[in-house]
Amino acid sequence: MQKICLIILACLFLSSCGDEKKEKDTVEKVEVIEKPIVEAYGFNLEDFVVLKDTVRNGDSFGDLMIKNKVDYQKIFKISTEFKDTFDVRKIKIGKPYAILKSKDTSEIAQYFIYEDDRINYTVVDLRDSVIAYHGKKNVKYVERVASGVINSNLSTAINEQGIDYMVTNNLSEIYAWSIDFFRLQKGDKFKVLYKEKYINDSIYAGAEPIEAAFFEHNGESFYAFSYETDSVNNISEYYNEQAKNLRRAFLKAPVEFSRISSRYNLNRRIAYYGYKVRPHKGTDYAAPIGTPILATANGTVIESTRRGGNGKYVKIEHNSTYSTQYLHMKNQNVKKGQYVKQGDVIGWIGMTGNTGGPHVCYRFWKNGKQVDPLREKLPVAEPIVDSLRGRYLEFISPIKAKLDSVPYIEVKIQEEVKEEQPLTLK
Repeated sequence: MQKICLIILACLFLSSCGDEKKEKDTVEKVEVIEKPIVEAYGFNLEDFVVLKDTVRNGDSFGDLMIKNKVDYQKIFKISTEFKDTFDVRKIKIGKPYAILKSKDTSEIAQYFIYEDDRINYTVVDLRDSVIAYHGKKNVKYVERVASGVINSNLSTAINEQGIDYMVTNNLSEIYAWSIDFFRLQKGDKFKVLYKEKYINDSIYAGAEPIEAAFFEHNGESFYAFSYETDSVNNISEYYNEQAKNLRRAFLKAPVEFSRISSRYNLNRRIAYYGYKVRPHKGTDYAAPIGTPILATANGTVIESTRRGGNGKYVKIEHNSTYSTQYLHMKNQNVKKGQYVKQGDVIGWIGMTGNTGGPHVCYRFWKNGKQVDPLREKLPVAEPIVDSLRGRYLEFISPIKAKLDSVPYIEVKIQEEVKEEQPLTLK
């Protein structure tokens, strides 16, 4: 009997040791996982009930606030006292916003956050004393180098590499005075240096302006380097390797990404008029109705009216030598006597007056006589000042060396455009 008891006790002891071992093993395998803090706009979102949405058609700031239990006095104060920081009348459909509400049964809105763009936002503090301020998401800048050989058009050469379309736009603006993008040639080449923006290291937020570029067109080389000439007013210009300004007094064309449908031709003959000579003293740029028409240079509007075959048009006097005119507009965006700057939208492509399709007829006067702007040697902007020239050349030296070392990437695509057709920037 005693022997049996000893055996039972031994079994119980071993069993308890096994359980203890199992328990120990279980404890060792348990990992304490801390829940990550969700932060956005400078707040720990775990502290709030969060409502995220986009501004919808019919939404107003007042309605959104009332729905989230903000009293009328605060709404009135925000609407009247914070226009410089947050103008409630200018919230746009499709823009994201967030409302951070108290984490209790009342769920009263404590903060309203409006995203001005993908990086910048405005915070309206709805607590005791209402305030509004601007914020900015953490942005990482990544340097990017791109190059290409044009087989069909610049857009294809860039887009096929997964490069932001804004780089195409920026490149065309840089060389707007130097290169006729309506007559690009197969084999033209380009290189660009720029930075891409990423929010939280992973969310793409667009491309920064090009820092440096090289374009080879018709065998001729064109360098461009961005350089800040006025740090107080944050003014930068693009200059070439000899410190000459790439900008000219006039843009090459009044419409971006269009095509020339009819050139300046004093000997033009038209079948409709029995092949009689009907001089065409303008350059026609075809584009869809509603496409913005840009002032090609700074100046004062001397006419903004409608007349006969010209339809709706605008005429600008730039100085005592040059004037320009823009015909067949759908509508004008400027009035007589108004001062405009180069690149300002002065109207939109239309079909008013005598026209067979949507386009703008661009006319160019020099000393009171209509001339062909594409054949004129247009005045250039001022070069970099002598006091900055040495510093500029030193600044661009390593950048130029880096640009020169970039190999060309040629994307192989199926040819859809016949070789004899002019290559264009789409």
